[in-house]
Amino acid sequence: MNLKAKVYIEKQKKDAEAKLAARLAFLKGKGYGPEAIQKEATFRKIKALIRKANARLASIKAQEKLNQERAQAKAEKLAAKDAAKEMAPEESKEEVPEKKPKKGKKEQIEKEGKLEKKKEKKEKKEKKAEAEEKK
Repeated sequence: MNLKAKVYIEKQKKDAEAKLAARLAFLKGKGYGPEAIQKEATFRKIKALIRKANARLASIKAQEKLNQERAQAKAEKLAAKDAAKEMAPEESKEEVPEKKPKKGKKEQIEKEGKLEKKKEKKEKKEKKAEAEEKK
């Protein structure tokens, strides 16, 4: 439920309660009994509006409670993070990751040798395929 609509729903509930009181006075003035009043359609409709408003207000209240819990959890999380940061600065300065050395010429030569071997194998396969096609 829209949290900003809380004011409007409260107003609708107050209006419905006022209508209910007026309708009840009107029906009692006409001489209706309690059972007849409870069965009267307009009276039931107004009571339904009040129940609807109560349900909406309960939904809004639950949402507000959830938002408050989320905000509190977020604040606690930030506080814990800040506390951890204050405790760990000395440790983090000492632990500097080592840089990987660049690949030397030897490794590059080994890679080139592997590539050449792959090319040779491919050529052999192609020659075999050609020889089989000729037969």
